[in-house]
This record gives sequence, C-alpha cells and structure tokens, in this order.
Amino acid sequence: MRKLSGWAARFPLFLLYAEAGLPQAVRRSLSLILLGNIFGNLHGMICGSGTTAMIGLANQLKAGDLAFGVMNGIPQAAALLQIPFSLLVNRTHHRKKYMLTLGLFSRALWLVFGLIPLVVPTDPSWLQLWTLIFLLGISSCCSAVINVCWFPWFSDLAPEEIRGRWLSVRDMIVAVVNLGFGILVARLLDTLPLDRRYVIIFLLGGTVGMLDMICFGFCEEKYTAPARRIRLGGMMKEVFRNRPFLRLTVMWTAWCFTSNLCAPYLSRYSVNEMGLSFTQMMLFGTAAASVATVFVMSRWGRALNTFGCRSVMMVAAVATSLTDGFYLLSVPGSVWPVLLRNFFGAMFWSACNLAANSMQLSASPDETRPSYIAVFACVTSLAGVTLGTLTGGSLLEWWEGAGLFTGALDRMKVLVLLSVALRLAVALLLVPPLQNDREGTPGQLLSSLFRWGRRRPFHP
Repeated sequence: MRKLSGWAARFPLFLLYAEAGLPQAVRRSLSLILLGNIFGNLHGMICGSGTTAMIGLANQLKAGDLAFGVMNGIPQAAALLQIPFSLLVNRTHHRKKYMLTLGLFSRALWLVFGLIPLVVPTDPSWLQLWTLIFLLGISSCCSAVINVCWFPWFSDLAPEEIRGRWLSVRDMIVAVVNLGFGILVARLLDTLPLDRRYVIIFLLGGTVGMLDMICFGFCEEKYTAPARRIRLGGMMKEVFRNRPFLRLTVMWTAWCFTSNLCAPYLSRYSVNEMGLSFTQMMLFGTAAASVATVFVMSRWGRALNTFGCRSVMMVAAVATSLTDGFYLLSVPGSVWPVLLRNFFGAMFWSACNLAANSMQLSASPDETRPSYIAVFACVTSLAGVTLGTLTGGSLLEWWEGAGLFTGALDRMKVLVLLSVALRLAVALLLVPPLQNDREGTPGQLLSSLFRWGRRRPFHP
C-alpha cells in the first residue's frame, strides 16, 4: 500500500482509506462519489424543494401556499418509483447505465425551468405554473433511480467501519462549498434583471446537477451480492418482517411528516412576510447552517462511532425540534430568527441525517439493500414529506380563508408551534434501538459532546 505524505497524510478521507486498506481503484471511486455528492448538493441548493430560487420562481408564477406545497411534494411523491427501480437494479447490476441515462436526463431538464416565464403564454393564467409542475414531475420521476443507485454503490465500496466517518467528512466538505456557492446564487438572484434571472440561475443548477451524474460515470462498479430477480411481493414481505428496519421507517416517516408541516414554508415566510432579501436568506440561512455543520460534524462522526445511532438520533432530534421555535420571535425585517434557527438547527439536524443514513445501512442486508433503501425512501417521502408538506399548505390556506390567526400570533407561528410539539413527541417516543448499536446513553453523549477543546475520541 502506497504511503501517504504531505497534506494527503493529514486529509481525513485519505486517512480513512489507509485505515481500511482500500485499493487505489476503490479510493478513487469513493473520491468521485464525494465529488458527485458535492455537485448534487449544489444542484439541490438551486433546484431543491423550498430553495430561494424556487421561492422566487413560484412567486413570479403567483403560486399560492397549497400550489407551493404541491411543488415541494412532487419530488417526494415520485419516490414511489424507487421500488421498481430497485428491483431493476438488483436484477441487472447496471447502476452506471441508469445514472447516465435517466439520472442525467432528470438533471438536464432543469436547464429549461428558467425559460418558462419567457416562452409559455400567460393566458390562461394557470398555464405557466402547471407547466412548471409538469416538468418537475417528469424530472422527479426520472431522478427516482438516483437514490437506489448511489447509496448502495457507496455502501458496497466503503467498509462498514468507515461509513459513518466518511459521511461526516463529506458533510463538512459540502458545508464549506455551500457557503461560497450559496452567496453567489443569492447575489445573482438579488442583482440579475428579472427577465434573465431565472434563466441563468436554472442553467447553473442544471449544469452542476449533470456534473453530479457524470462523476459516477468514472466510478468503479462493485457489488457485494450477485444479481438476482426479486419479486415485489416477496421483497415487501421480507422488508416488513425486518422489525428493526420497520421501526426505523415508522420513526423517520413520523419525523418527516412533523418536520415538513412548516419547514418548507419558513423560507417563503421569511421572504414574503418578513421582507428579507435573497442575500440575507443565504447569509443568515444557508451560510449560517454551513458554518455550524463544519463546526460540529467531526464531533457527531466520532459520537456515532462511540455512542451509537440511537443516542445521537435522540439528542439531535430533541434539539432540532426546538429550533423552529425561533420563528415565534419573528417580526418584519428581523434576521435573528432565521440566523438562530439555521445555525443551531444545522448543529443538530446534520446529526439526525447522519444517524438516519447509518441506521438504514445497519438495518438492511447487503444482498437486498437497494430494495430496502427504496422502500424506506418511498414510505418516508410519501407518507412523511409529501403528506406533511401538503397538510401544512392546506392548513395555511384554510386558516387564511377562515380569517384565523391574523394577529401577532399569525398562522405561520401557529403551524410552527404544532410542528414543534409533534416533533418532540416523535423524538422522545419513537427512536428505535438497533441490535448492533454501540453502548452509551444520551446523557453520556451530551456530557462528552460539550467538553470544549477535547481533541481525543469520545469515551462513554
């Protein structure tokens, strides 16, 4: 094995590769997956649900709360296609082929989103908005193949003992890149002329999304289980007989539902009701979250390896539940609720996602992991994210139509209170244990996590 020297000897991912004794081809592939994840995350900053770019485009097309909820829910509803895609991947072992066809096409469609206000007629008034929703549906359906390809691909390449730390290092790197890219996007949204703004922004978003897919074209395909035909009925029975996986799915579905009651609407509320600019949203939202993520992710990665997924998930979920409450202090022109919610929220929601990813890998067998991940994504996206988003949008429109909550405690703040209470209940009651989890309690984790200046690994 080639000895590392210079800066490479100190780079965390290279140290992980050396510790696991990975061959050069696998190291190169994992590094390309990291690069693809970075491009994919940049794509999501423009083209994801509830981004400032999508908020601006939705406002220009005069989308109401429920229509905005539909725009946020469509990509999650398309997760239903992950189940047949997972069966196809298990049978054919053609991950690269699907990423470079369906995945690439789904990202390329975003190149035309910004053209909608320019080329689609405004009469009838609904035509532009529903053209956007139609194209979003096609892109989302094609992109459903991406998750069932890349995540099992990564797990087949990376040994179990380094996965959690690899993901935490990846999240730190992504957070740093987000910081610069987010500020660039915000400045473009605030300064470009309206007739060219979304054309340029979505050209940029589509391009980085395509680069994500292209990175996987240079990765080595590795499979830890042989290709096999799996019947849908038999696969579903197997998945739902796996009690640890089922409990994790129920918990994360409930978490996604309660989180998405208000989360997709907070950024839009900040822009429309609080009057913040796109640059302010990026600086006090995305940038603040990126700084917090860089600051804590190495600690969460070590905590995960020492105390286990359940302790990390419980501590992080309880803390994350409370951070949306900063919006109860919101007034027009104030940036503090946005800053506090995103900075302290990112310190803990990054740990929730890290624990959830690790729990998925731990609770799913190698030979059928794409199917497990597809079922997990399908259930949590449909019953969690989509239903939660549409429920939140429906409540907002119902309360507005009924003239409810029009004072200082407006309809958005009432929705925040409801979401916080429900998320706390999920965090305290539903986080499941795993059979192969580490020992250690949430109290011990908290004690070790906040010993500032401690540089050696956590100890229970």
